[in-house]
Amino acid sequence: MVAEDAILGFLQSQDEIADSHEFAAGLGIDHTELENVIKRLNGFEIIDAQDFKKDNYLLTEEGKLYAVEGSPEVNFFLAVPPEGISLANLKITLDPKVFSIGSSWSKKNNWIEIAKGSVTRKVDAVEDKVKDLLKGIEDGKFVDGNDVAELLKRKLIVKQTWKGYKLRKGPKYVSKRKKAATDLTREHLQKGDWKDLEFKEYNLNAQGQPIQIGYLQPLLEVREEIQNIFLQMGFEEMPTNNFVESSFWNFDALFQPQQHPARDSHDTFFLKAPATTRDLPEDYVERVKRVHEVGGYGSKGYGYDWKRDEADKNLLRTHTTAVSTRMLYMLAQKKPFMPKRYYSIDRVFRNEAVDRTHLAEFHQIEGVICDHGLTLGDLIGVLEDFFARLGMTKLRFKPAYNPYTEPSMEIFSYHDGLNKWVEIGNSGMFRPEMLLPMGLPEDVNVIAWGLSLERPTMILYGIDNIRDLFGPKVDFNVIKNGPICRLGLQ
Repeated sequence: MVAEDAILGFLQSQDEIADSHEFAAGLGIDHTELENVIKRLNGFEIIDAQDFKKDNYLLTEEGKLYAVEGSPEVNFFLAVPPEGISLANLKITLDPKVFSIGSSWSKKNNWIEIAKGSVTRKVDAVEDKVKDLLKGIEDGKFVDGNDVAELLKRKLIVKQTWKGYKLRKGPKYVSKRKKAATDLTREHLQKGDWKDLEFKEYNLNAQGQPIQIGYLQPLLEVREEIQNIFLQMGFEEMPTNNFVESSFWNFDALFQPQQHPARDSHDTFFLKAPATTRDLPEDYVERVKRVHEVGGYGSKGYGYDWKRDEADKNLLRTHTTAVSTRMLYMLAQKKPFMPKRYYSIDRVFRNEAVDRTHLAEFHQIEGVICDHGLTLGDLIGVLEDFFARLGMTKLRFKPAYNPYTEPSMEIFSYHDGLNKWVEIGNSGMFRPEMLLPMGLPEDVNVIAWGLSLERPTMILYGIDNIRDLFGPKVDFNVIKNGPICRLGLQ
């Protein structure tokens, strides 16, 4: 209350306080303490506070040394006797820093002459202007702007900008402020002094403390919306809790040859422990081996020596189609056959080079429909319906090749942020060489499509670099302030 009383008491007899810094120094208190009082009184309109900025200069450690001991150039000059001295002897006499800086500035000021290893004076006496300027700044005296610029350049002083206040009486000025009560307490009622109290007004427009809540990452928001779309379309979720898969389910059961480039370690993460699996349905394995080697079901196969060792290798699954293969095999074992619609959304792993659209791990969305008499027209219709619900109506389809689908199509969507068509998925009809060894009826077809979760999210949120969406470089403010995802409404 000392600072508050001092301000109000001063303004009772004076028109204004011109500089809050000088006033704080006169009270012997820190300006920050006075500033808090000024803001409080200004808020109650007891005083009117106008802020201003004031430049001040402080001596550096080097500047403080020169203010006491003198500048290097003057000390260098004084060390030179009238008859002169050798440069070598002078160097021994003086501090290295004084010799280095002093010789340079003395020569620049035309005080000395250095020739043939000797130093001689060119003037009889000099003034230590630098020392005087530094002491003047230290004492708060006015210093010419050119001199200040030179001292700043030599890093002998530093500029400090202070924020100060000019104070006048406000519309609700009082010489002594009565502290307003914030609450009516039991003690006030018992004493009866509540009648004389001045209560602080409620600020009904004040914001409350922000509620500390969690925020959904864009990938999770889009994932939830896509799950809802699958459920609305009558799909059933597949279990995807196995990140580790065998090469058999990941490749061989999909009629993908063992010499296919995707199996190479450049594309696939193979496990060292456990390196292989021992849990495979042997009768089904034998049928898969036969269709690879010699064909069947109207196919010639690949005509190579299929190796069980390759099929047993464990890996981090490269696609969730490995899960679809397991589900279709289980479905084929149930009699009579019942049509199914499956979907999955989970993480897959590929040993790819990281760039703005690729990561070594990403989330794959997969839809599978197994029913009698399905055609490519059914696939296109389902895809248009599915992606329209995602809010992506600009679609193109391009013929493609997959070992396990025929016909196959790549799916493209127009990215307004990148201003180009971006591949967002792959699709096709599973081949008979894949389905019939499982035991599915001959008139049953399977249409399927897969896409990454990241690319639709990037399109919907206008993100052009996948590393801004997933990984250690994600900005948490983007997650916190991001809009609520509503697919199909963009």
